[in-house]
Amino acid sequence: MTGNEFRFFLSCDINLPLTFRIDRLEGTLPPAKSPNSEVDSTTEERIAELYVECALYIDGAPFGLPTRTRLESEGPTYCWNELITLSTKYRDLTGHSQLAFTVWDVSRGKDERLIGGATILLFNSKRQLKTGKQKLRLWQGKVADGSFTTATPGKVPKHERGELERLEKLLNKYERGQIQHVDWLDRLAFKSIEKIKERESSKNGNSHLYLVVEFGGFEHRVVFQESGANFLLPSPIASSNEIVTVWDPEVGKINPSEHKQLKLARSLTRGIIDRDLKPSSNERKAIQRILKYPPTRTLSGDERQLLWKFRFSLMSEKRALTKFLRCVEWSDVQEAKQALELIGRGEMIDVCDALELLSPVFESEEVRAYAVSVLERADDEELQCYLLQLVQALRFERSDKSRLSHFLVQRSLQNIKFASFLRWYVAVELYDPAYAKRFYCTYEILEENMIKLSASVNGDEDGFKLWQSLVRQTELTAQLCSITRDVRNVRGNTQKKIEKLRQLLSGLLSELTYFEEPIRSPLDPGVLITGIVPSESSIFKSALHPLRLTFRTANGGSCKDTCIDLGILLVVQMVSLMDRLLKLENLDLHLTPYKVLATGQDEGMLEFIPSRSLAQILSEHRSIISYLQKFHPDEHGPFGITATCLETFIKSCAGYSVITYILGIGDRHLDNLLLRDDGRLFHVDFGFILGRDPKPFPPPMKLCKEMVEAMGGAESQYYTRFKSYCCEAYNILRKSSNLILNLFHLMAGSNIPDIASDPEKGILKLQEKFRLDLDDEASIHFFQDLINESVSALFPQMVETIHRWAQYWR
Repeated sequence: MTGNEFRFFLSCDINLPLTFRIDRLEGTLPPAKSPNSEVDSTTEERIAELYVECALYIDGAPFGLPTRTRLESEGPTYCWNELITLSTKYRDLTGHSQLAFTVWDVSRGKDERLIGGATILLFNSKRQLKTGKQKLRLWQGKVADGSFTTATPGKVPKHERGELERLEKLLNKYERGQIQHVDWLDRLAFKSIEKIKERESSKNGNSHLYLVVEFGGFEHRVVFQESGANFLLPSPIASSNEIVTVWDPEVGKINPSEHKQLKLARSLTRGIIDRDLKPSSNERKAIQRILKYPPTRTLSGDERQLLWKFRFSLMSEKRALTKFLRCVEWSDVQEAKQALELIGRGEMIDVCDALELLSPVFESEEVRAYAVSVLERADDEELQCYLLQLVQALRFERSDKSRLSHFLVQRSLQNIKFASFLRWYVAVELYDPAYAKRFYCTYEILEENMIKLSASVNGDEDGFKLWQSLVRQTELTAQLCSITRDVRNVRGNTQKKIEKLRQLLSGLLSELTYFEEPIRSPLDPGVLITGIVPSESSIFKSALHPLRLTFRTANGGSCKDTCIDLGILLVVQMVSLMDRLLKLENLDLHLTPYKVLATGQDEGMLEFIPSRSLAQILSEHRSIISYLQKFHPDEHGPFGITATCLETFIKSCAGYSVITYILGIGDRHLDNLLLRDDGRLFHVDFGFILGRDPKPFPPPMKLCKEMVEAMGGAESQYYTRFKSYCCEAYNILRKSSNLILNLFHLMAGSNIPDIASDPEKGILKLQEKFRLDLDDEASIHFFQDLINESVSALFPQMVETIHRWAQYWR
């Protein structure tokens, strides 16, 4: 079910009895009074025995016999937790059906004492059946009034609602699963709610009594609908100005009338239209507005008709091609033929637009083949930036042996680095049963073509040896994953696990310390690794206990440490791409786009960059400046460090502040902000993207106060320079918004949780971050406001402290 669908049951179709649960009574009972209005002297000794009388009213009249709960005397909290089933069925209800609850005390025998009553409508203002827990305020001393409109509504009046009522509503949503469950955060929230309840209870002097009732739920929402057509009732629209909500299951589907009108209009103009027809001034403005739409925008019927009408004049503008192809009726053979002829006459589009044509929106094989022909002009370095998405685009092809598949394989035959990454990306997708056959087909094509390569083309190695060198990468990672599992099973602290790792590498698995033949590094296929150095290998202090390994290289040196961990490929790829886009505009923000590679569904490799977390630095050096003074001291420099080091720090802070904002990176804390000795700051651990964050009230930009203090504070010239770099980088990346949005659109079929759950919503969130409705000057003011808002957000500091405590005891 997509996010735009609303699935529901009609109440008239539910042939089940009305069922609900009487849960408990909250509040303190008022003291009992004798008939002479004086407080009964036996009140303290007598324990109240309560029951609840439940009655159904339809359109203000009683319907069926009232039902009573059992007696409950377990004071002071009275909890029945009793399921009540009425003889009336859901199909018999009307829109004004309500339940009336009256609480009685029979501890005095025949002289029953009225506690209070309340009523509740079964359908809400949107004509949907209410579900979940409902907290009803009792009208003390009154029997529940079932007339319409009732004199004893259980709903608290708006002017009396406070924080407690708001929290009760949220708790109801939480119990229905409409609010995500986060264990550690839930525990904190529930404690706070209990404190608020105690405070509100003492403030009100325990004057109110509440009856908690729980309504059952169905798989989908239940919408009120009377049985059969009722022609005798007047139209609700005619009788009042009230807006009536009608649930239409065909919302979002193609309107057949509009579709027919478009086909007729196009058939009339397909052959006789003047090929030199030019749009008027207003039409030109409308076309230019459409051409500026982001690739996620769906064109309306009028917009599609406008582009089709002036299709010949649009062919001179390459930006218009992707928009024009969106308005083609591909099921019409003649129209599709004419559109394909126009593609060949138009100016060649950019690679960015070619990526859009590979999205699931375009199914035509000819259009997708045209997109591949555009990609053929790109060099290997640029294609490698998009390789992850190009492999994902294979999901949207019409056949297993598509032109895109053959193109990727042919490029791989000319570049071993490209071939290595393509093989890994395809191999990982073999775990997806829906597309395993397609990706296996591409894998076979790559293998067959590489083995056929002759030695003359690739120097000393022939194709067979090249392929075997790639296969040995898989064998190596399989062994490393086996070691990871063995190490995780070792009981004890991290040090014992490290000892087990080194023991395995020096003993049973000593063949890993010196390989029989060099193996191409999975992270950097241009580097040959010859073995693992056991004494320099370790384990990270983390829940997954990833390995940190040092490999020997064929030239006698050692490559940077790598570790086995969960795949974070997409975000790191985006950081690398954005770093490239910024550098193309001569803005180097000293980012750290480390290498990363997914090697399985829940495993991968990433490059280890020597660095320290801000949490460690602040614990040992008290400030970032003190830490940098240790490596780059300068008595005459700003804050006692070299100007180059401070500039590097400011630029890297600016770069990652912008990137984490655009990608909606969540769960930021001082343990996943790392700092290199040269002043480069960078982020790791990207488990939450596109705005999802386990922490409450996250600031819009991930900028902690320690980073601002290292720049001299919010009033310093260096902080002003930081904001300037942020705004410049933001505007540069906004220019490439279509490219970034297209790349994310191609990931719509991936298994990345934050995208797979609702691809359309995720991409729209990303699009919103670019603020494409603003010009460059307005976007600068917008981003500066974001920075100021984030710096003034103090609440995250409390969460940071809690996180540090949790990390300490791991």
